[in-house]
Amino acid sequence: MFEWSMRWQGQKVGDVDAAALPGLEDRTSILRSVTTPEFAGMTFHEVLSKSALNHVPGASRMPFAWTINPYRGCSHACVYCVSPDTLILCTDGRQRPLRDLEIGDEILGTEKQGDYRRYVKTTIKAKWATRKRAYRVTLADGTQLVASGDHRFLTERGWKHVVAAEKGQRPYLTTNNRLMGFGIGAAGMKIDPSSLDYRRGYLAGMIRGDGMIFHGSYPSPTRTREIHMFRLALIDEEALARTEGYLEEEGVPTRRRPFAQASDTRSAADAIHTAARRHVESIETLIQTPSTPNTDWYSGFLGGVFDAEGSCSRGVLRISNKDADIIDLIERGMQELGVPYRLEAPRGSGVRSVRVIGGLPSRQRFFALTAPAITRKMSLEGTAVKSVADLRVMGIEPLDGEMDLLDITTGTGDFVANGVISHNCFARGTHEYLDLDGGADFDSQIVVKVNVVEVLEKELRRGSWQHETVALGTNTDPYQRAEGRYKLMPGIIEALARSGTPMSILTKGTLIRRDIPLLVKAAERVPVDVQMSIAMYDDELQKAIEPGAPTTQARLDTVRALADAGFRVTVFLMPIMPHMTDSVAAVDDALKRIKAAGARTVIYGALHLRPGVKPWFFRWLEEARPDLVSSYRGLYPGASAEAPKAYRQWLAKRVRPLIRLHGLDARHEDDYPQRVRPVRFAPSTASEPAPQPMLF
Repeated sequence: MFEWSMRWQGQKVGDVDAAALPGLEDRTSILRSVTTPEFAGMTFHEVLSKSALNHVPGASRMPFAWTINPYRGCSHACVYCVSPDTLILCTDGRQRPLRDLEIGDEILGTEKQGDYRRYVKTTIKAKWATRKRAYRVTLADGTQLVASGDHRFLTERGWKHVVAAEKGQRPYLTTNNRLMGFGIGAAGMKIDPSSLDYRRGYLAGMIRGDGMIFHGSYPSPTRTREIHMFRLALIDEEALARTEGYLEEEGVPTRRRPFAQASDTRSAADAIHTAARRHVESIETLIQTPSTPNTDWYSGFLGGVFDAEGSCSRGVLRISNKDADIIDLIERGMQELGVPYRLEAPRGSGVRSVRVIGGLPSRQRFFALTAPAITRKMSLEGTAVKSVADLRVMGIEPLDGEMDLLDITTGTGDFVANGVISHNCFARGTHEYLDLDGGADFDSQIVVKVNVVEVLEKELRRGSWQHETVALGTNTDPYQRAEGRYKLMPGIIEALARSGTPMSILTKGTLIRRDIPLLVKAAERVPVDVQMSIAMYDDELQKAIEPGAPTTQARLDTVRALADAGFRVTVFLMPIMPHMTDSVAAVDDALKRIKAAGARTVIYGALHLRPGVKPWFFRWLEEARPDLVSSYRGLYPGASAEAPKAYRQWLAKRVRPLIRLHGLDARHEDDYPQRVRPVRFAPSTASEPAPQPMLF
C-alpha cells in the first residue's frame, strides 16, 4: 500500500481567523493550519467538519443526491521529477531508463528493516511527465543526476532537496553531502549487447565455460562412423534461450531436449544440441578468441562465462574455472572494463576464482557492462544499503531553460535512480476538471476534513438515512496528493459499504489503485461505480492543458487495473475541445484507447468555460493557439460558459456513432436526468457548493 513518508520538519501550527477560510466559519472548527517545506507556498488547513454528507440541491441536474468531499482545494502541483534517461534499478538487478518503465513494473525501493535500510521489491503505482527547470548534481565517483530543484535524495543526514526553497526553509543538498546507494560512476563506457562482437563473446564465454563439444569415431561392420556433437545443458532458461537464439542468428540451428529431471537436491535442466558436423565446426569457430578482442567482445565473454560459471551470493561475485586460458581471458576482460578484481589461490581441484572487489558499486558496474542473462544471480533484494562508493556531492549546476522530466510513485515511497536512493512523488490526484476559478487559493489553501470518517459514520447511522447513492469526486478529486498522507478514502469506503450505501467515485488520480482491494470488498455489499476522467489523448496538448495531472497512459492503465478487478469503468471524455480534440481522428483514437483499457461506458461533453476560469483559459489560448482565439470568442461570447447548442448537437452526431463502433456505451453530459427544472450551478444550501460536472 502507498505510504506518504513525509516528515513535517519546520512545520508551523497556529490559529487561523475565520476570514482565512471564507465559507467554512459556520460549518467547521479549525483545528490547525500547517505549512511545511515539503509544500512550498501551500497551506493545509486541518478542520473538524460538522457534516460529511452533502445534499445536492434539487435544482441540480446531477444524477445523484449526495456527495462527500473530504478535501477542498487540490494539492495537485507535483514538485518532484528526474530526467527520462535516469537509470532505475529493477528487481532483476538490471537498470533501465525511466522512460521505458510503466505502471505495474516491479523495481527496487528501500525500507528500514531492523538496524539497516535494505533494498526491497516494490511496484510502480503511477507515472507522469512534466516540464520544468532542472539541475545537474555531480558526485565524486562521476555519477550525475538530472532532477528538478524540489526532488529529494537520501543522504547520510536524511532526505534533502536538490536546492533550497525559494520561500521558507527546507533541507537541501550542499557540497560534501554524501548520498546513499552505490552510484553508477562517470558516463563513458557503453556496451552494445545487440552487436556481433558481444554476441560472439557471449557464446565464447558460455560454451567454453559450460558447453560440451565432441568429435570421435566408432567402427561399424561396413565402415568407421564419425561422431560430432555439441551440447549445452543448463538449469536457467534465460541463459539457455539466449545461447540458442544467438546460435540461430549465426546460422547454427539446435534442438532442445530434457537433460535432467528435478530432484530433492537439484533443479531440472534442459539442453540444446546438434550432431551436424558443419554446425559443430561452426560453433568451434565462433567461440575462438579474436586476435584483437574489443570491448564489446570482452563484455559478452564475461556475461557468458558468468552465466555459465559465475555466482553472486552474500555480496560476493566470483567466476571459477580450472582452464588457465579462460582465467586469463576473465582477467583481461575485467581490466578492459575497469572492474576491480582479485585472483584467488587455486583450490585442490585446480579451480581458480576471479573475485570482484569493491562492494556493490563494482558488482553493479560488472552487471551493467556485461549484461548477463540469468536474473537470479543479479537480484539485490534484501541487500543492505551501504554507500561504499564515493557519493559526495561535488557540484549542483542549474541547466538552461526548462526540460521534460518524469516521475513515478512506488509502494515504498522511493526508488533507486542512477544508483542512489531517490524519494518519489506522491500519487497525484488533481482537481477534477482543471478547475482554476478558485485562483491561487484553490491550489495553495487546502482544507482537510480530518474527522470526515467519524462524522460520516454517525450520519449513516441515522434512522432518516435512505441509503441513496453517494458520489465522491464531484468538486475535488478524492485521490488528490493530500490523500497520500491523510488516507481518508479507505475509511469512507468502508463506512459506506458497511452501512449498505451505494457509491460512485470519479477521479483522474492513479492513487485509487491503492484502494482496489478495498473497493472489491465493498462491491460485494453495495453497488460501486468507478469513473476515470481522461480528456486529452495528445501528449503535448495534455501537458499544456493539464500540466499537473497524471499522464493519459497512466490513467488508462488505472482503468485497466480497475476493469481487471471486475469494475465496469466509465471514462469521462470531457472536455472535448473545439478545433483541438473534436476531429474524427482524435475522437476515434481516444475511443480506441479507452476500449483497449477495458472501459465500458463513455460520457462525453464539450468544453465548458465557467466564469472564474474563462480569463485563464483565454490567456493560455492566446499564448498556445492564437490562431483559435477568434473562433473561441465566437463560440463562447461575452459571459457565455457553454458551447452553442448547435455545436453540441453537431458533436453528438460525430461522437455517438464512433462510440457505438468501438462497442462502448455512450452518454452525453446533457443526458443527466433532471429531477427538477435545471438551474445550472445553483448555490448549495448544504456544506458544499453544488457539484460541477464540467471541466473548465
